[in-house]
Amino acid sequence: MGIHGLMSYVGEHKEFFVDLQLRNTKIIIDGSNLFHRLYFDSDLDMRRGGDYDSFTDIVHKFFETLALCNIQPYVVLDGGRDMWDKKLTTIKERMQDKIRSAYSLSRGGGGSVLPLLTRDVFKQSLIQLQVPFVQCFSEADRSIVSLANQLNCPVLTTDSDFCIFDLSAGYCPLNYFQWRNICTGKDSKDCYIPARCFLLERFCRHFSNMNKTLLPLFAVVNGNDYISLPAMERFFSKVRLPVGRSSLTGRKQVRIQGLLNWLSHFADPAEAVDNILQYLQMHEKEKVRQILCSAMEEYEPSKVNLEDFFLNGVYEPEEAKKLELPQWILTALAKGLLAPFVSDALVLKRTFLHVQVENMQRHSAHATALPIRQTIYRLLNTPQNSLSASLSEPPVSSIFHESDRTQVVLKTSPVHAAALPQNMCSDQYSLSTLNEVPFADRRTLLLETLEVTASVLEPAPSLLWLPIAVTCYWTRHSEPKVKLQHVKALLLGFVFGELHRTVHSPDPEVPTSEVDAIVYDQFLKWKSQKSPTQGLELDTAHIFCQWQCCLQMGYYLNELLCTPLPEPDLSRLYTGTVVHRLCQDLKTSSIVENLLSTSPRMYQLYCNLVHVVKDYLSPDVVQKKKSRSKKKAHQALKKKDATLEALPSCSINRFAPFMVED
Repeated sequence: MGIHGLMSYVGEHKEFFVDLQLRNTKIIIDGSNLFHRLYFDSDLDMRRGGDYDSFTDIVHKFFETLALCNIQPYVVLDGGRDMWDKKLTTIKERMQDKIRSAYSLSRGGGGSVLPLLTRDVFKQSLIQLQVPFVQCFSEADRSIVSLANQLNCPVLTTDSDFCIFDLSAGYCPLNYFQWRNICTGKDSKDCYIPARCFLLERFCRHFSNMNKTLLPLFAVVNGNDYISLPAMERFFSKVRLPVGRSSLTGRKQVRIQGLLNWLSHFADPAEAVDNILQYLQMHEKEKVRQILCSAMEEYEPSKVNLEDFFLNGVYEPEEAKKLELPQWILTALAKGLLAPFVSDALVLKRTFLHVQVENMQRHSAHATALPIRQTIYRLLNTPQNSLSASLSEPPVSSIFHESDRTQVVLKTSPVHAAALPQNMCSDQYSLSTLNEVPFADRRTLLLETLEVTASVLEPAPSLLWLPIAVTCYWTRHSEPKVKLQHVKALLLGFVFGELHRTVHSPDPEVPTSEVDAIVYDQFLKWKSQKSPTQGLELDTAHIFCQWQCCLQMGYYLNELLCTPLPEPDLSRLYTGTVVHRLCQDLKTSSIVENLLSTSPRMYQLYCNLVHVVKDYLSPDVVQKKKSRSKKKAHQALKKKDATLEALPSCSINRFAPFMVED
């Protein structure tokens, strides 16, 4: 949610706030707001698909700082859209804005676009750090208010709606939460975080001790994410709003102050609504009254007891009771084991595909992962109470609607759910019992969707099975076609992620050799070197965006099937600036491959992964490489052939350089 212009207005009035030294307290964190702010405020990559490793480090630093100050966080994440889809118009407008931002970024301009996997990386960080969190069934605001009042602690967010909610301990805007500037008290050695806290009582006192129950009406009349009534513009054109003495210059801020002064003269919302309706035409009065009253209900605290969830793991969302969804689905959603994408598809049969910085002249990168999404839709479209329902052919009602870009315009298209493979016993894939399907069958369905076999994955560590399966799928479906340097740059990223895991793992069963640590340090030095300044290669960006789309949907399908493959560590799989630089360097150099070759174990892993993916490359790519090799046969005596076909198996000279052509 959000109230147009309110946050900037409030920020101009220090008298609405008190200064705090936050320590030894609980705090409720608007998780969705936090991961957006941490990413955008940290100068991280947005053009090349995201730097998830750096983002992870920032998330860890944030929560470690809270721990130093003995601040116990409770993170509340937004879920899917509400079952009535009340914000559909607003979401479409924001999606179109993001498309424009992504296009600007792709052309070297400005803009802000959150990388595709940021939310999933954030969730994994919470799990690794053992930070308690819950994922609401739909938007989290009202549940955050209820939990904050139950625990009598402040809320941390930048959402202006929290200036309207009645919070017993106030609201700490993130932009005044100086977590990077930790301090120590004069009288004690305890650390604290300087912060400012917005208090509703101070806000209402400023407007002649306004009745705080009038504030939801202010939010609705002024305009928020749920409502924007043309009738309100007629109201503003006729009413004289008492702005009072003010240095405000912006139209929005002048309107906000005038509207608050005007509302402060009424005793309660009912009286204020009656006065608003006097300015409207007779035929629209009753309809507007109903809309205003309904919209104000969005500012009432939720009846859900999230404290019970954090104590006992029990969560019963109000909306879900009417939908009669399987309990295992509700539990998985609350624990973040299923993504909001799944909730939207299940409840609304409508999904929005996240905007990325890609080649806008081509089809959306999400098109590559369509068959994976269609399998997800098939499982979600299963009749829940009928084990005998056949899924071999999609039923008539198996149409979902996807909103995605077509060039630079948001469009919604119908998509049919897929039929399950012929060799699947379709009767057992009812959604209500999907979690009870035998492990082997669930894994088979996942692997067949990704068009690989289990034996293909054996050379890789178990945590890389899903990414490798997805990568094999990507090489077959990507358009434009994947080239050798794309594959090798991506797989080098995997291997250096494995290096990080072994070097930093506290698990004694994960062996760390001295040479691995040396190689990892050398890689960090290479990574820190300033790369040549150059523009974004749009097709390269597009290809890696397609890989992220495939990984995201493979990850979601794996979750829906209750993880028949181990969940990979997303934070160390893809670092956009590194992968793009590797892709460029591999055209002319083998520096990083030579660096890796000094670690026999990691070099062997790299070779194994390349051999696995090689078999899935498009035949024309391989044939093209063979032709080039023949033309350069006279150079074979001086330089070892480094085409993909000549990649070594286990017994190789690990110092042999690779030369990869464009």
